[in-house]
Amino acid sequence: MEKETSEDVIVNKDLEKKLLWKQSFWELVKFAIIAIIIVIPIRVFIAQPFIVSGSSMIPTFQDRQYLIIDEISYRFSDPKRGDVIVFHYPNDPSKFFIKRIIGLPNEKIELTKGEVTIINNDRPEGFKLDQSFIENHSYETDAPYQLKDKEYFVMGDNRSGSYDSRAWGAVPQKLITGRVLLRLLPLNKISTFPGNYKQLN
Repeated sequence: MEKETSEDVIVNKDLEKKLLWKQSFWELVKFAIIAIIIVIPIRVFIAQPFIVSGSSMIPTFQDRQYLIIDEISYRFSDPKRGDVIVFHYPNDPSKFFIKRIIGLPNEKIELTKGEVTIINNDRPEGFKLDQSFIENHSYETDAPYQLKDKEYFVMGDNRSGSYDSRAWGAVPQKLITGRVLLRLLPLNKISTFPGNYKQLN
């Protein structure tokens, strides 16, 4: 009698282990499904990771820094001067570029010996862009650029080492993916809205 009782206990423990394993497995499956339901829409429609490649945004961003891009804000408001954006390169939309917005739609941009002058309806006499946060803003390009509706003039913070609107023209608003929201790597540089300088806003 004692032996049968002992065997019954052993059988029940095995069954309990199987039930616990099945329960854990299905909990894991449900967690994975919920994670997919939450993460995929965020990844596709709200935020997207990017890794900086190159030196065109030095000193604001260094090569290999890991960024999260806010893809939703520009659905409710227009891009602003000074925003650091990621966009599809107009001449090859399969490539992504990161630059800073300098000129807004319908503005005229004048570049003279490294200085940027903005002419618009509010300031028809023009005003010089504050570039005090930039280490190297000397370059040879001296030319006026007239922007059309929904066009943006962008430049890299490393003025002499950036391939930007000075070379290939304006960025249509429809090609803008979003603005830089977070810098996650390196860890000692973690910040929100990195490169958001008040002088430009």
